[in-house]
Amino acid sequence: MGKAAAARKLAGAAAFGGGGVSALGAALYGVMRVEAKLARKTIGEPRDEPPPDATGWYGRGRPGPAVKVALLGDSSAAGYGAERVEETPGALLASGVAERAHRRVYLRSFAVVGAKSSDLDEQITRALPIEPDVAVILVGANDVTHTVLPSHSVRHLAEGVRRLREAGVAVLVGTCPDLGTLKPIAPPLKQVARAWSRRLAAGQTIAVVEEGGRTVSLASILGPEFAAAPALLFGPDQFHPSAQGYRSLASVLLPSTLAALGLLAVGDTDVEPYRGEGVLPITAAALQAVNTPGTELGGTEVGGNRRGVRGLWVELRHRRRHPSTDGTAPEQADDEAGDQSATQTEPAQT
Repeated sequence: MGKAAAARKLAGAAAFGGGGVSALGAALYGVMRVEAKLARKTIGEPRDEPPPDATGWYGRGRPGPAVKVALLGDSSAAGYGAERVEETPGALLASGVAERAHRRVYLRSFAVVGAKSSDLDEQITRALPIEPDVAVILVGANDVTHTVLPSHSVRHLAEGVRRLREAGVAVLVGTCPDLGTLKPIAPPLKQVARAWSRRLAAGQTIAVVEEGGRTVSLASILGPEFAAAPALLFGPDQFHPSAQGYRSLASVLLPSTLAALGLLAVGDTDVEPYRGEGVLPITAAALQAVNTPGTELGGTEVGGNRRGVRGLWVELRHRRRHPSTDGTAPEQADDEAGDQSATQTEPAQT
């Protein structure tokens, strides 16, 4: 489905979702259809070639044991629009983990351009045989553009996280970004996209933490940072990140990935209340995370209990971003080369 078609579907759900069609609703839908056509013209046609595959080894010469990372999700994980593999989120993340943890890293990308939360099951089935130490998941934007009910999206994500945790894999999920910040999408469609994506992000946060994973808010990836410098951080289609935008994405994911692996440096593990960090009930923490880009949430205990009267206890953190690490090209191994079909491109998806 094209971006404009997806936008029209989203607009239709918003305008007619209540059942009967009012004159105001019909007028609003007409405006949104026009906006969707303009957005399609701005975004343009998708590339035919798949993104560069970031699968391979990173951190040559660093001591073991090696860290294995599975990267799952949609085009934001695959690095759609990147010209070189060194510019992809996978290469940037793996290079950063290798440098900060002083370990060799094997990253395998299972991300598929156009994937929705319902596609995670197949990706996880392919990922489990490599026995990853951590799975990093970026998904949700296509659920919004395809008007998948948040409850359905969250259920698929929760089931996937449960499978990974039962296999002993640490899980980090970058929650759905704020699609209302996309320049090609004009009001009132912009407000609809923002509300839908934030609602999904909150649901993702609660479900992932309940299943034993951790989340980091990616609103900043399509939020104030990108709004302030769209020419720098968005690619030519004004929809997907540029190379610099992917660096920003990786800088948000890196400290939380290290935390999930238990590889943070001494001093980076302490809660800092003066920076707004602390322990909260899960619902309150999830709402704060949606509104505060870069917020990481993970389950914790209070007095030896994981739950209080208001639900699961979670630790809310604002991890300090590390200085940007230059991405490197992966070393390919004959028996562990990436499956190129894992990053196949489907037309006009995110």
